[in-house]
Amino acid sequence: RVVTMSVSHSSKLNKLVREQYMRLPQDGLVQVTYVWIDGSGEGVRCKSRTLEKEPKSIEDVPEWNFDGSSTAQAEGSNSDMFLVPVRMFRDPFCLDPNKLVLCEVLKYNRKPAETNLRHTCKKVMDLVKDSHPWFGMEQEYTLLGINGHPYGWPDNGFPGPQGPYYCGVGADKVYGRDIVESHYKACLYAGVKICGTNAEVMPSQWEFQVGPCEGIEMGDHLWMARFILHRVCEDFGVVATLDPKPMTGNWNGAGCHTNYSTEEMRKEGGLKHIEAAIEKLSKRHNYHICVYDPRGGRDNSRRLTGHHETSNIFEFSAGVANRGASIRIPRQVGQDGFGYFEDRRPAANCDPYAVTEAIMRTTVLNETGVETKDYADH
Repeated sequence: RVVTMSVSHSSKLNKLVREQYMRLPQDGLVQVTYVWIDGSGEGVRCKSRTLEKEPKSIEDVPEWNFDGSSTAQAEGSNSDMFLVPVRMFRDPFCLDPNKLVLCEVLKYNRKPAETNLRHTCKKVMDLVKDSHPWFGMEQEYTLLGINGHPYGWPDNGFPGPQGPYYCGVGADKVYGRDIVESHYKACLYAGVKICGTNAEVMPSQWEFQVGPCEGIEMGDHLWMARFILHRVCEDFGVVATLDPKPMTGNWNGAGCHTNYSTEEMRKEGGLKHIEAAIEKLSKRHNYHICVYDPRGGRDNSRRLTGHHETSNIFEFSAGVANRGASIRIPRQVGQDGFGYFEDRRPAANCDPYAVTEAIMRTTVLNETGVETKDYADH
């Protein structure tokens, strides 16, 4: 039967007309798109300005501002927010010499906005820099039509049960590969440290991986990869959702599995340091669950059920090659005696700054309990 694909109106505009204008010379001027996280802690916003010459470093990009009352970050009576550039990428949509610039958001008093979790993450990463923490995050997402229905699913029903879709090939097994491959190329062009992609267990669900990244770089690169994903989907007229459980029932949810190691874990005999870190994590499970999604664990409670390759949200567990555990030690790491481990608890819509900061606080700074230390005066 015929399935109608629900795509946005703007995606149906004639893209060849747009290309005519995109080829026009810029006469040395540069378009810079500022990207930031909005008041939801999940959404990204952007706006662009012209610079008179190509910025060679982040220091060449000036601060800017925006109306925080329109992004749930300020009141209308005092709405100006500062955009502070922190990392620069090539622009895969407008091409060289144009730039994408990730920004931190500061309030009128120069204090970080509530959803600016990069600020404290940077402090923690500076404190632990001698441990050289490496991260790799596996971002799962689901493609939806503009009507909110999974892209490619029957209008009034469901596809066949899970099984043939994971890493699948064929028109009856995967939906939207054009989007996935366009996103991959765009990230490579931009300089985002994307390292792989694959179709996931639920049809219309995909994953890309970013890393290895050291310290604060992890959050910067994943957020820019997310921005590029949403921007690519906009061109195709579909929506990428990071909801941890977009479809109820016998369907896999979406996580953001976080692979992590310190320098001592990566050396000969590192397994004992991996096991020591897992022991620390086991005693702080509730704290981590609270920061592994934007709603204090409520989003993850729909996903971490103990089914569909997840652990139970109320219990901490660890095991070699166990995808039903909170923490998985890859089989190769168990055999080699060194390497990394995977925290499978973070939700797809987690803030990577919050996740990586929490892991460092627990495993390197040896914090315990649900309270965090303020290192601002140290």
